[in-house]
Amino acid sequence: MIAAPRIALIAHDRKKDDMIALAGEYAAFLRRCTLTATGTTGGRLISELGLAVDCKHSGPLGGDLQIGALLVEDRIDAVIFLRDPMTPQPHEPDINALVRACDVHNVACATNVATAHLVLSQLRDNGPALNEEV
Repeated sequence: MIAAPRIALIAHDRKKDDMIALAGEYAAFLRRCTLTATGTTGGRLISELGLAVDCKHSGPLGGDLQIGALLVEDRIDAVIFLRDPMTPQPHEPDINALVRACDVHNVACATNVATAHLVLSQLRDNGPALNEEV
């Protein structure tokens, strides 16, 4: 039996509506996944889509770092992080640390809707083997 993919969902304020739309498209699949999200994003995924989400703190309050810790403990298979490149973030060092952890630990990290579709469709169709080296 293939384990349910463990996916982290994060979205900056101006990208939260995009995250809800994206998650809505993949809702049937995401209901079979283990989901973790930063606070506000997770709250919206729960209230608007009825998804089961383990909510961490909001990003500026350490949520990105909490997700990074799960990632380095091999408890996250993919990160969907819809970033707003046009707005400075007060917790930019935390964001950079999370993306760096994805690179170091070879975890897929989609930072826009186009790559999020690729990652989610791959996980849906092939399971969490996404990060295995070929």
